[in-house]
Amino acid sequence: AFPRLGACVWLPFRQAKGVGGAREVATSIRGAVTMAKINMIPVRRGYAFKDMRAPHTVPCKLTGKVGSVSVRLIPAPRGTGIVAAPVVKKVLQYAGVEDVYTSVVGSSRTLGNLCKATASALAKSYCFLTPDLAAPTAVPRAPRCSALRFPCQGPKVKD
Repeated sequence: AFPRLGACVWLPFRQAKGVGGAREVATSIRGAVTMAKINMIPVRRGYAFKDMRAPHTVPCKLTGKVGSVSVRLIPAPRGTGIVAAPVVKKVLQYAGVEDVYTSVVGSSRTLGNLCKATASALAKSYCFLTPDLAAPTAVPRAPRCSALRFPCQGPKVKD
């Protein structure tokens, strides 16, 4: 029986992660790259403290958990840099994040889980709708306002 070798790949030009396994190193890396091309992660960047120049940090506090590793990404002011462990720092640099604070809880020695937890936290940046991306909605008039003499002024008065 041959041992199976695993590979975890992060493609910086696509913000994608992939995991592959095979009996040979080259085959496992090829499988991981193929999986990464399939599983692309959109990363939304935002502003910190109403600094409305180019987006430079994560839009809000994000948390990702894989295995025993939990990674928390916290927005930071411009010029702070990436305050993180080396693996998390590389993933965030590839994702285009310039300023962020991080917190890692759990066994961070498992680098594969640490990388996956960071990618999971980044993927959650698109799970909610921020006010700047919400489409404007037209509020219809209330039915009772259409029956009034002057809209929302009170009922009609008989003379």
